[in-house]
Amino acid sequence: MRFLAIVAMSASLLMAGCEKEENGDSTGGGNNNGGGNNAEWVDLGLPSGLLWASCNVGATAPEEYGDYFAWGETTTKSNYDWSTYAYGNDGNQLTKYCTDSEYGLNGFTDNLTTLQSSDDAAAVNMGGGARTPTYDEWNELIDNTTAEWTTLNGVNGRKFTAPNGKSIFLPAAGFRKRSEFDDAGSQGVYWSSSLNADRPDCVWFFNFASGGQEVANDCGRDFGLTVRAVRQN
Repeated sequence: MRFLAIVAMSASLLMAGCEKEENGDSTGGGNNNGGGNNAEWVDLGLPSGLLWASCNVGATAPEEYGDYFAWGETTTKSNYDWSTYAYGNDGNQLTKYCTDSEYGLNGFTDNLTTLQSSDDAAAVNMGGGARTPTYDEWNELIDNTTAEWTTLNGVNGRKFTAPNGKSIFLPAAGFRKRSEFDDAGSQGVYWSSSLNADRPDCVWFFNFASGGQEVANDCGRDFGLTVRAVRQN
């Protein structure tokens, strides 16, 4: 998976809601029903009128990492891999969100390519019209703001500032794979709600580090990533 290559080379190729643990990592805890219910909604003046939450799902401040979710799941867990995934125990045994019979269990397909509200961590944990951004909405954010690698209250991340002067901060919260917690402080990896229809075991995601950012399409659905919510104005 190209995502793994990006992670391995993030320092050279590309460039925190939860309470900090004693080891100094803002790793977050179990699901706390979104914490992000306390998030403010920021109007960046985007063409779509979309509002962006000021902090991650599961977080109560912009620099807090928040909770980590497998794609299509709405609660946290201790192990992120296919053996614990809700919609298929392997990348070629999918039982929901599948556009290719070669990836579906016993040839299953349903041609769903966008998260339904019941499977959307932002919608379930935050309510109030919150949801996970689509591929197009991540690109709209990138195209209509100026991004910079910076720190907020000692936490590394990327700040997006709009022409209207308003901004949001995304912490470099890393990701979870199996029981491991990787790249916190050096990389941000955020879900979109958009499936990679050409390879449905993977999803479009937003990835950044100190040297750059991109919306890529090859993160396995079983990974544990952070979520930043949007809603309509």
